[in-house]
Amino acid sequence: MKRIILIRHGKAEDESSEISDFERSLTLKGKVIAGIMARKLLEKEKSMGVILTSPAFRALETALIFAGEFGISTENIIMNSNLYFKMSYGNLPALLSTIDEETETVTMFGHNPSFTEIANILCRDGCDFLPKTGIICISFKIMTWSDIDRNVGKTEYFLKP
Repeated sequence: MKRIILIRHGKAEDESSEISDFERSLTLKGKVIAGIMARKLLEKEKSMGVILTSPAFRALETALIFAGEFGISTENIIMNSNLYFKMSYGNLPALLSTIDEETETVTMFGHNPSFTEIANILCRDGCDFLPKTGIICISFKIMTWSDIDRNVGKTEYFLKP
């Protein structure tokens, strides 16, 4: 069995001409809610498996908050620019091809609309809309990451702040 946990970044600063979208940080409220959601995930999961994050600062900050709650070293967080620049269902196989087949769970930190779209493509019951710091876990009765396909996943849980 394989599982993908999609986590949308927390509430970030508003866009402005002074800072790029890529550099926007979480607000204080975004950081607090990320900590709360990380603890909710900790009630469901013993491990986050492999952690992949968008390098956009708000996603990385969210990943770091979750890793801290799980006691995971920052060295175990993998930044992948495709989670910011090119994330779509079509790019998911290439992203998953970098994951060892022994790994059963991949946790990804990223953005909408791509995370909502991917969740809704992977499983029929999807999530409608993944809110900021929302978490959806999708499981697959497959042996290899390359076997992931449309509508073959099952929503294990969908956590909203």
